[in-house]
Amino acid sequence: MQSSSKLQLQPSPQAWYVYLVRAENGALYCGITTDPQRRFKQHQSGKGARFFNSSPAVGMVYVEECAGKGCALKRELAIKRMSKQQKERLVGQPDNR
Repeated sequence: MQSSSKLQLQPSPQAWYVYLVRAENGALYCGITTDPQRRFKQHQSGKGARFFNSSPAVGMVYVEECAGKGCALKRELAIKRMSKQQKERLVGQPDNR
């Protein structure tokens, strides 16, 4: 039996998520979290991003699971670099301009 001082405990990997929330004005906000439902409630209550100060969050329209935080950050950056039209295709709805 090994001494407890020699045991190396690895934290269990936790899933991270990239998400898109639609604002009342039609804009899409992209972020990452470990709990999409909790984060959406924060955005709705005004305790999330300042993005929603001018137009409230109305719906979580896209969630993608990632293997870890680094993966989620990379995917978030890729989505933020997309055009509005590409984001709308990702969400599965045509851009209604």
